[in-house]
Amino acid sequence: MKRLIIPMLVVIVAALPIVARSQPAGGPSPALGAGPFVFDTAEQHKLRAVVVATGLSHPWSMAFLPDGGILVTERDGRLRIVRNGVLSPQPISGVPEVSKARLAGLMDIAFHPQFATNRLVYLTYSKPDPVTYKTALARGRLEGNKLVDVRELFQSEAHWKDAASASRVVFGSDGTLFMSIGGATVFGQSDKHAQDPNFYSGKIIRLRDDGSVPADNPFVGRAGYKPEIYSLGHRNVLGLFVHPETGELWENENGPLGGDEVNVIRAGRNYGWPLVTYGRTYQGPRVSDKAEMEGMEEPKVFWVPSIAPSGLTIYSGSQFPNWKGNIFVGSLRVGEITGTGHLQRIVVTNRGEALRREMLLVDLKQRVRDVRQSPDGFLYILTEEDNAALIRLEPAQ
Repeated sequence: MKRLIIPMLVVIVAALPIVARSQPAGGPSPALGAGPFVFDTAEQHKLRAVVVATGLSHPWSMAFLPDGGILVTERDGRLRIVRNGVLSPQPISGVPEVSKARLAGLMDIAFHPQFATNRLVYLTYSKPDPVTYKTALARGRLEGNKLVDVRELFQSEAHWKDAASASRVVFGSDGTLFMSIGGATVFGQSDKHAQDPNFYSGKIIRLRDDGSVPADNPFVGRAGYKPEIYSLGHRNVLGLFVHPETGELWENENGPLGGDEVNVIRAGRNYGWPLVTYGRTYQGPRVSDKAEMEGMEEPKVFWVPSIAPSGLTIYSGSQFPNWKGNIFVGSLRVGEITGTGHLQRIVVTNRGEALRREMLLVDLKQRVRDVRQSPDGFLYILTEEDNAALIRLEPAQ
């Protein structure tokens, strides 16, 4: 086991001039047609992408109800429901108030493992603060078209409005939940908090289903460490998934300009940001001169240039037998060129290293925010637009 090293950081961001971030090249993504779109792939032939519903505004995540409905979170704070291909015009009521800044809002959704009997829904979101916001977790019970008995279970320290602080939530095989809190990188500079155990930023935390701290968390009782912390050294986690066979926790996170990663998360480990990374700042220079360091975990997969990964699923269904065990990652854009979003498929070894990568749905030119496997084994995809779509990937025959 590698030694955990958390060096002291010298913060120089305040002394640096603020340089405007270079803007992505290209125009807006084209409007998505009505479909279906038929295409071929390297290992699972004759597929089609069916547009299930449109009219979603910057959706973030989805969850499948036992009765076949799909709950979808929208960044501006709405929880929507899709039934039989129809997006209900009436949002689910009872959702907590959220900050609606560009990089903040209502984010992930997860059901309690006993949702069929207790109807408990978990949401991560940006909680408004006077001039900032906090990343929070709330739980409520779904009754018809509303959430009731909603209460906040967790909140982070405050982030600036322009901070990148995405959050995902997923339940582990033991019934505890994992929640990611972004590294709060501001102005493209490397933020210190991902390496500081006194802050939640740049961490994955682990909680019981009621928000309390499990006694076996790796830093419980250790002076100077938040007891909720499970792993540290993350930038901005946009995909979080529990492997259906091994129970391992997998994540993907955005680098800045390159350095996107897929990692298998282990208790108490340090994943390096910003001390170790393949990425560069948005102005060009390397964030760090080191791509590896003793005590820092190396990624299973990384991208240079960046694909801006968002959403992660490891396929385990029967609809696509040639894809079992493959990793699926959404992409918002490639190499800072707009209109290059897609779904990426990664074939991995039994140790998790990438063997092959394939870009799917490239011709649609849509930003992909999330990808999920439905209970019946299809893949569902959310695009990231003001008028976004829910798409189902299925065999063409």
